[in-house]
Amino acid sequence: MSSKWHNFSEKSRSVYFYCKACCSLSLERLANVALAGLSLAPMVVNVDPNLNVVLTACLTVYVGCYRSVKPTPPSETMSNEHAMRFPLVGSAMLLSLFLLFKFLSKDLVNAVLTCYFFVLGIAAFSATLLPAIKRFLPNKWNEDLIVWHFPYFRSLEVEFTRSQIVAAIPGTLFCVWYAKQKHWLANNVLGLAFSIQGIEMLSLGSFKTGAILLAGLFVYDIFWVFFTPVMVSVAKSFDAPIKLLFPTADLKRPFSMLGLGDIVIPGIFVALALRFDVSRGKEPQYFKSAFLGYAVGVVSTIIVMNWFQAAQPALLYIVPAVIGCLAVHCIWNGDEKLLLEFDESKTQSTEEVAAKESKKVE
Repeated sequence: MSSKWHNFSEKSRSVYFYCKACCSLSLERLANVALAGLSLAPMVVNVDPNLNVVLTACLTVYVGCYRSVKPTPPSETMSNEHAMRFPLVGSAMLLSLFLLFKFLSKDLVNAVLTCYFFVLGIAAFSATLLPAIKRFLPNKWNEDLIVWHFPYFRSLEVEFTRSQIVAAIPGTLFCVWYAKQKHWLANNVLGLAFSIQGIEMLSLGSFKTGAILLAGLFVYDIFWVFFTPVMVSVAKSFDAPIKLLFPTADLKRPFSMLGLGDIVIPGIFVALALRFDVSRGKEPQYFKSAFLGYAVGVVSTIIVMNWFQAAQPALLYIVPAVIGCLAVHCIWNGDEKLLLEFDESKTQSTEEVAAKESKKVE
């Protein structure tokens, strides 16, 4: 049975990547170009911040989802226990930041966080640019590894390629610009890189785990926004690329904000729906329904926010929309059992076993 599943999985992925190369690649590139253009547009023309929020969030999720599809399943996935702990850990971190800003100098806290995000920003921005840069470099630069040993700690080493060094150059320049100027565009570029990498690299493993995570963060978002001033206070004080800034014409409120969590958390669930479609060797039908749910959720957030003129917990609207659209579509097609049984971690272990068995036969 494992060998049959292995063959099916390998065949379905081969079909997908062939179709992707022929049909979807142009859409992905178009989405990347549109996202870059939309990020730069407020520098030269007035862009409605509400429209900017919706389009930027949706394009980021779209790009991240397609980048998350790999020839092999993810090596690590989130467990149900991790998903249940996530809101508690997030709450502890949020409250810790709130207390730091309350009892310590805001400039001191932000200076330390800037150093931290400087390093993370280089890594995230470089990894985001790397696939595009590889197309213009020789194969030798992309494949040959350079091993660097830490001074005085020879047992510690880092492996990288020349193409990664090239990608790190613009990443470093953007991080220096952000550290010196704290310009909103530099903030957004790094924020988008974090979001795309988060969606690309994180795997929920199964829809059950995803539902647990989204449900927990649904409650988390409502509690910290509606019942305490903590989240809004931290978002305004935290001068780091953990949120996207959208210029407005209002001098009293120069920027609209969207937290990266409102992109990455639902985004990894939507990406799982795409990989579920890929594993079945079919068109991305459930990805489309989950992505539609995300778009509806973001639009709903904007409408309610403008109606009440107050900050809104975006996951309050996004989570029901994403899960609801996917669930209705799945039940309509009668695929709810397949969806609930889908588990990337089991797919990984099954394929490893099949590969070992084939080697033994040889």
